Amino acid sequence: MSKVIVDTSVWIQFFNSPQSKEKAELDKLLNSNQVVVAGVIVSELLQGSRSQKDYGDIEDKITVLPYVEVSKDTWIEVGKTSFKLRKQGVTLPLTDILIATLAKENNLEVYTLDPHFKKIPKVKLYANA
Repeated sequence: MSKVIVDTSVWIQFFNSPQSKEKAELDKLLNSNQVVVAGVIVSELLQGSRSQKDYGDIEDKITVLPYVEVSKDTWIEVGKTSFKLRKQGVTLPLTDILIATLAKENNLEVYTLDPHFKKIPKVKLYANA
């Protein structure tokens, strides 16, 4: 059973759309202890909170999950990947390249709704049911 780093796009559906297929799928992943997070995802989710209650709910749910750290080597790899993509005419947010790089370094799949992750070489995307 592989571990999955869940992109902010999926977490937004999880918190805002209780009937969504993403919520159902993420619930399955959470119940099977497959989900990991990274600081950039935690920060993006917290900054997008609509109220203090939402902030607390998000913080309670997300900060108990296994966490992957970012190292100096990770940042260097992010820069290298971004440089290579830009040379090919592809500009992506550094946050997404960071998530993809952490996934590659930690042998994780990425669960995302953002199609541009497909442009990042060697990223394993989570194929939800």
